[in-house]
Amino acid sequence: MATSNTDKLITVIGGSGFIGRHVVRSLAKRGYRVRVACRRPDLAGHVQPLGTPGQIMPVQANLRFPQSIAAACDGAFAVINLPGVLFGRGGQSFEAIHSFGAGVAAKAARDAGAQIFIQMSSIGADVQSSSAYARSKADGEKRAKAAFPGAVIVRPSIVFGPEDSFFNKFAGMARFSPALPLIGGGTTKFQPVFVGDVAEALATIVDRGMADAKTYELGGPTVASFAELLKFVCDTTLRNRLLLPVPFGLAKLLGALTGWLPSPPLTMDQVELLRTDNVVSASAKASGQDLTGLAISPRSYQTIVPTYLYRFRSEGQFTAPSGKPE
Repeated sequence: MATSNTDKLITVIGGSGFIGRHVVRSLAKRGYRVRVACRRPDLAGHVQPLGTPGQIMPVQANLRFPQSIAAACDGAFAVINLPGVLFGRGGQSFEAIHSFGAGVAAKAARDAGAQIFIQMSSIGADVQSSSAYARSKADGEKRAKAAFPGAVIVRPSIVFGPEDSFFNKFAGMARFSPALPLIGGGTTKFQPVFVGDVAEALATIVDRGMADAKTYELGGPTVASFAELLKFVCDTTLRNRLLLPVPFGLAKLLGALTGWLPSPPLTMDQVELLRTDNVVSASAKASGQDLTGLAISPRSYQTIVPTYLYRFRSEGQFTAPSGKPE
């Protein structure tokens, strides 16, 4: 632990979530004091053991209520804004969380005198995108930079880890479904990045102590198509499943039919996202605005995902290594 950081407070908005808990742990290891701003601090006790007693403190805050965010950012050296939703529901809409929320968080960081503000976005953020998710992420970047001119933008590809919503989702589907859908033929390319590497990237940016207004794109060492990723899921879980190509038009129809569910397996907007590759750009690599440029060696999904997908095998951890696909 770096004792020189103990006088610095970092506010992590959304710090109790999937990415957030890893960010909190990385910051705590460096000796920072961490304030975890979340909607339900009573359910965020799991973040406190990630540091020493008293080092990590959950507080109540909600991006839809600017005053609560301002209070959470008070006295912070750096503010990291992480919240994101894959589908909009009521008050938790793309506009409220990705767009309006980014502006609220950046303004609160500026007013609090924070030296650094980091906005979590995603590869594919584009105001011209046919996806409302991608447009809202791009608008959030714009609002963040307007409120905090030196704002650092971080755009990861698909983030994987023990609690991810990608590999776990399709592994769960493979337990019961005889087929997995290859939307658009499964040709869309992704560059899955480990959540621990994303956390280290954010902590490294905080360590630098500079609001450099750069945009970093984070991806793992392997680029793979949607079809290759689903085949990997089937091979890892020992499930012999049909990978069924589904045209975009039919996929949008399916998204319209299931999008109203409380936790939809597919929405029309997610289909639109799959029309565009989700990989680190050549310009980001050339300018060193990626994991390598941050002196981080990315870890591959092939080595980490099997350590948590084994639970989806027919006998879980007790499945014989030579087990044959079902």
